[in-house]
Amino acid sequence: MATPVVTKTAWKLQEIVAHASNVSSLVLGKASGRLLATGGDDCRVNLWSINKPNCIMSLTGHTSPVESVRLNTPEELIVAGSQSGSIRVWDLEAAKILRTLMGHKANICSLDFHPYGEFVASGSQDTNIKLWDIRRKGCVFRYRGHSQAVRCLRFSPDGKWLASAADDHTVKLWDLTAGKMMSEFPGHTGPVNVVEFHPNEYLLASGSSDRTIRFWDLEKFQVVSCIEGEPGPVRSVLFNPDGCCLYSGCQDSLRVYGWEPERCFDVVLVNWGKVADLAICNDQLIGVAFSQSNVSSYVVDLTRVTRTGTVARDPVQDHRPLAQPPPNPSAPLRRIYERPSTTCSKPQRVKQNSESERRSPSSEDDRDERESRAEIQNAEDYNEIFQPKNSISRTPPRRSEPFPAPPEDDAATAKEAAKPSSAMDVQFPVPNLEVLPRPPVVASTPAPKAEPAIIPATRNEPIGLKASDFLPAVKIPQQAELVDEDAMSQIRKGHDTMCVVLTSRHKNLDTVRAVWTTGDIKGHTVPHCPSPDGALFAQTSVDSAVAINDLSVVVDLLNIVNQKASLWKLDLCTTVLPQIEKLLQSKYESYVQTGCTSLKLILQRFLPLITDMLAAPPSVGVDISREERLHKCRLCYKQLKSISGLVKSKSGLSGRHGSTFRELHLLMASLD
Repeated sequence: MATPVVTKTAWKLQEIVAHASNVSSLVLGKASGRLLATGGDDCRVNLWSINKPNCIMSLTGHTSPVESVRLNTPEELIVAGSQSGSIRVWDLEAAKILRTLMGHKANICSLDFHPYGEFVASGSQDTNIKLWDIRRKGCVFRYRGHSQAVRCLRFSPDGKWLASAADDHTVKLWDLTAGKMMSEFPGHTGPVNVVEFHPNEYLLASGSSDRTIRFWDLEKFQVVSCIEGEPGPVRSVLFNPDGCCLYSGCQDSLRVYGWEPERCFDVVLVNWGKVADLAICNDQLIGVAFSQSNVSSYVVDLTRVTRTGTVARDPVQDHRPLAQPPPNPSAPLRRIYERPSTTCSKPQRVKQNSESERRSPSSEDDRDERESRAEIQNAEDYNEIFQPKNSISRTPPRRSEPFPAPPEDDAATAKEAAKPSSAMDVQFPVPNLEVLPRPPVVASTPAPKAEPAIIPATRNEPIGLKASDFLPAVKIPQQAELVDEDAMSQIRKGHDTMCVVLTSRHKNLDTVRAVWTTGDIKGHTVPHCPSPDGALFAQTSVDSAVAINDLSVVVDLLNIVNQKASLWKLDLCTTVLPQIEKLLQSKYESYVQTGCTSLKLILQRFLPLITDMLAAPPSVGVDISREERLHKCRLCYKQLKSISGLVKSKSGLSGRHGSTFRELHLLMASLD
């Protein structure tokens, strides 16, 4: 009797070079799960079919990096927002630009198509939300209320509401008919990166950089539950089509959650790094991630994932017993969306208009059409996907065949289980002495592999070491087989050096931790008290980290302190600001990100105090505490002025770094 083949639950499908420069945004088509759109620093929008190596279509017209892209539900229109604030809409079936929308004063951070009407919502770093009528090329309404960049927008399934998430730690719900805010949902302690409506019930999920997912009741306007302990910032969530659970794309894993009560159904290990978008098709979840110019796609077989019940198959961190589900999980717990009729109330689609109506009447639109092109790179795939053929359904088809799962490799599984836990995100590949060739990477256009000026936070190789040093060299068949001694010698190469680096860092972190827990201030131990001053301990810990003169330790400590704004005091600012200046000039992306986060927090909390103190008239008499505070404010002001020049010089960069530095430059405008 034949042995049954055991297939994998999750696997990597494909990796492509999507742009000539860095990828800055991407989105999956939610209807098919097979169409992928990417935006890059090369100012292009490229269209791809999942698991096919070549670009279908390349859309040009933007003159600055593309920061956000979105496909409409039928996957016939695509909208892209740029770093300059312009928005362009293309008709994919006609292969031409449809509209150019201008009005935002800063980066476009988020976009979404209305589920029924020809409307697009846009959120920007200028804190405004705008609703656009594509047919009339006009801004229908502007929604104001957020105080920082709007990171995510989603229309409700019935098209009556719009949910927004922003860096100001809030989620807001807008009534499109009334043109005003219905409710604000506070509670997150970090920037909110994503919001998602339940497909049926009046329920909203939000994910934040504070590593929590919150569920909001849209009838009572209150929190339903909160899931804590995510392994990193929450950037991508998706409800199952029937609404039974929520998928969260975490760092290198997929987690499946319920919310009443909050519980984890399952955890699936997927080595996708920081997943950027999710889609579901044929009981398979498709996830895509990008790093520099590369885009990788992954598949999770949902038939092998627990989506309901009380037992999680393979929890990674949360080992708590799961609570029992509601007695009747099939019965809705709250109101259901009432979707409009598709025969009379649904606005007429733009693609059904005549050619004269589709063409913009103004000379400005004619110029946009001349400057914007849709370059069809693969005519066969384009005709198959975007050209309707009588009654044949569009491809990627709604009922396309699922991606075949590769067989489970027992040897590979054993090697994965035997790998030790990593430190400093360092991963040492385990050599395979039998299979030496490495799998090729599919590329749409050949691109030279140059060393990046900035070392990315998400990387596959340790800093200072070459992964190839730990692997046996690829030999041609005529050469002799690699012996065990040679393989072990290559594996051990650099091992001692790495051990010294890790041991030194561990020792330094232990020193800082000891200062934090004992409260050793300038060499004196603070007597035990029932409520120790956390800010005081943070200050002494930062002082010790600075004294060690190791930026990696400073970064680790700041990543903790940044999570709790109450730990920040003026004393801490005077110590940290010189270190921030060093971090902003670092070649490591993670260092720059931490430095920007700390600087943004200081500017938001202390810059008004500093400017007010310096502008205030001198006090009458002797006020020692005020004089000390004034001295600290002067010192912070001097350090901020020094940093402002660096921030201004980097604000012209493209991509996410440039966007962050431009936001910091705006916050520092009052220093001039």
